[in-house]
Amino acid sequence: MYNFAITGVAGYVAPRHLKAIKDTGNNLIAAVDPHDSVGILDRYFPTASFFTEFERFDRHLEKLRRTSGDEHVHYLSICSPNHLHDAHIRLALRIGANAICEKPLVINPWNLDALEELEAETNCSIYTVLQLRIHPALIELKKTVQEKYKDHNAEVKLTYITSRGLWYNYSWKGNKEKSGGIAVNIGIHFFDLLIWLFGSAANNTVHLYENDRAAGFLELDKANVQWFLSIDKKDLPGGIKGEETTYRSIEVDGEEINFSSGFTDLHTRVYEEVLAGKGFGIKDARPSIKLVHDIRTAKISAGHDNIHPFAEKYKD
Repeated sequence: MYNFAITGVAGYVAPRHLKAIKDTGNNLIAAVDPHDSVGILDRYFPTASFFTEFERFDRHLEKLRRTSGDEHVHYLSICSPNHLHDAHIRLALRIGANAICEKPLVINPWNLDALEELEAETNCSIYTVLQLRIHPALIELKKTVQEKYKDHNAEVKLTYITSRGLWYNYSWKGNKEKSGGIAVNIGIHFFDLLIWLFGSAANNTVHLYENDRAAGFLELDKANVQWFLSIDKKDLPGGIKGEETTYRSIEVDGEEINFSSGFTDLHTRVYEEVLAGKGFGIKDARPSIKLVHDIRTAKISAGHDNIHPFAEKYKD
């Protein structure tokens, strides 16, 4: 049994990590969040120490590191806001723990270089959560891509609309300095998926980049991709408005890839891989982090060539 600690335990994604720690037979001994709405701990680890001040949490983990017993932390799960990931990963390595960090590992790709050096110095490992890579339907799609697209590129259309309320822009998620903006906070999952499926990016065109939506065109090794991201419910297709709040679609050569189901326990699967020494690390995360940085810093194209249909009306 391994000892875990967690940052950002009051956040949206933390319950998936708590469940994964429990499901893999391990123990959570400490948690931190500036917000104290953490009753979720009662469901999984009611005896875990809880802190609202990061400095006290840091001191507690350091104290455990120095104990002679088996109370030190083996893994730190990081569910805090994006801009804190780098610092919290560093804390993990400093106390001799491995880090399991939500996406993105960092906002800026050059920060990965220093983390790689720290991994080597501390002999600890940094893992990230790339759960779409272990989705059964997407694993099958990757096999198809490898077999089918040897001599030509796939034509891909990615559309992801996940409605958010007014609160979003008042939270850290709406602050591009803290979240990295929509391509990072909403799109990182899918850009990693596209690179994993179709290879590295050769060309990147951005047609639209706003706080609430973004769109562009990617040329990957084995695919040409029109993509559109939005957190505005007004962008939902007419047929689902008022019924659903999220629209997720990947079309490959006009054929819809359905992966709406199959998400149950993916975080647990990620943890199982990590504990077996086969988790996703910095090398896996680097290409998508570089791509989203390039997207959010790119000059907006004035043209309409290869523009996603959902973005057309915003270019007029």
